[in-house]
Formats: sequence, C-alpha cells, structure tokens
Amino acid sequence: MPELPEVETIKNGLMKKVLGKPVLKVEVNNAEVLRNGKEYFRKTLMGNKVGKVSRRGKMLILAIEDKNGNAMDRFLLVRLGMTGRLVYFDKQDKLWGGYSVEHKGTYANKHCHFALRFEGGGVLLFCDSRKFGYLQIVDGKGLEDKLRNFGPEPLEKNFTLPVFRKIIDDKKTNVKAFLLNQKYIAGIGNIYADEILFDARIMPTRSVDSLSSKEIEALYKSIKKILKKAVASRGTTFSDYVDASGNEGGFQKHLKVYGRKGMSCDGCVGKVRRIVVAGRGTNFCPVCQK
Repeated sequence: MPELPEVETIKNGLMKKVLGKPVLKVEVNNAEVLRNGKEYFRKTLMGNKVGKVSRRGKMLILAIEDKNGNAMDRFLLVRLGMTGRLVYFDKQDKLWGGYSVEHKGTYANKHCHFALRFEGGGVLLFCDSRKFGYLQIVDGKGLEDKLRNFGPEPLEKNFTLPVFRKIIDDKKTNVKAFLLNQKYIAGIGNIYADEILFDARIMPTRSVDSLSSKEIEALYKSIKKILKKAVASRGTTFSDYVDASGNEGGFQKHLKVYGRKGMSCDGCVGKVRRIVVAGRGTNFCPVCQK
C-alpha cells in the first residue's frame, strides 16, 4: 500500500504536471471507484483546473478552480488503497498506467478506471488492480470532516519530541499498532512501521507503556529518519507503486527487515523473522530489537 513517502512523491510529481491545466474530458471506465456519481464528476471537473495538490497522511487532495482560477470549494480526494496508481502522461503513445500488458493510447486495460484529459494532450489516469482505492469530490466541510481522522504529519516542523511524547503517553496498545493508527500519526503503514522499529531497536510486540523515555526518543528520531530517507528515495516499489510519471521508487534497496524474512540481519548475526502483529505481517530482528 502506498504510504506517506509514496504519496508525497506522487504529490510532488503532480504539482509539476497538472496545475493550471483545464480539464478537457472526464472518462469513467469503472464507476465503482467513484464515491460520487460519474455525472457529478464530469460536471464538477469539466472545463475547470487543478489549483493546488496537497497530501494528508496517505490521501491526495486536488483543489479545483474554475477556468478563471477562482476557488470553487471543491476538492478531488484520491485514496490509492493497496494497489492504486495515479499516473500522468504527456502523450497517449505510452503504456498507460505502467502495466506491461496495456494497449498504447487507451486505458482499455481492466485496471485503469478513470482518466482526466487536459488541454494540450496530457492525461491523468487512476488505475487500481484490487479496487480498494477510490476518488471522491467533497466541499470544504467534507474535507474538514475527512481531516479530523488524521493525526499530525510526522515530517512537519511542529511534530516535535514533546508533541510525540504527549501523543504516546498512556497508550496501552503494542507499538506496531500504535504506529499504524492514523489518528495518532498520519501516513505510516506496514513497510515503514517495520523499518522504523528496527531502526529504533524496539520489538513490534512491545506495549507502548513499557517504553522507557530513551526508547520513546529513539522511536521519534527513527520516524523522522526513515520517512525522510524514503521520501528522498521516492518511495518503495515491490509490485504496484509508481510515481506520477510511471517510475518506480528506490527505497526497496535500503530495507533492513521488511520483506526479508529468513535473511541475515545487516546489524548482527541473527536472521529476520516474520510474525503477525496488529493483524499485519511484521518483520523484525529478534537479536537487534528488544
């Protein structure tokens, strides 16, 4: 599932591609991925522009402006789910969506469900093989309602150690579940929770209230460190994730435990183990992590 580093990378790419371009045509190949009716999508987007692209947690937010650049109090929300892709192409003679089996110049591939065609020939595609992702148009109040479900952004300056200590204080859950809970911290998923805990040398099964003051500080520093490195590497690609231009990320080359079950630990003589914690497959080193 695309997490904070992947969605941040897509956001940064889209800002260079779609801002200020009028929507020429809205194409819906599969309305199941739309939380509003397809006619509402067409009415809201046709002839209008994307004025700003932002991110909150794992959610992309595209602010819609009219053709004159005036805010419309409408926002296109994109959730990529497990396997979603949001890819922009300048020309139609490329393989749309980044799937090797696709036809050129069409999104007839069953995984590509939605397209925005822009004046000048650019196309933005939403593709999702498992269809856990979705698109939704909301007004300002609807956006506020969505944002209430997110905790602080871990890479923002106001996410300080005192703030983190306040969030983590008195929590009784295990530390893996804590990191995955979007109401506590926004954007961390399974990949980066495992990598963060390895970097902090903390077992994922540990109860949050068992962590010492030094361990809480180490966890905070590892959250910042791992997410920054992953953003710098443009995210992690195993199978589905690509950026806004259809390119893979590079952080998979730097993973220490995630997806490395049975492999030797880079930091000791142990081997990476995999168990289920908080309902998710969880990778860790039983020697390095305590």
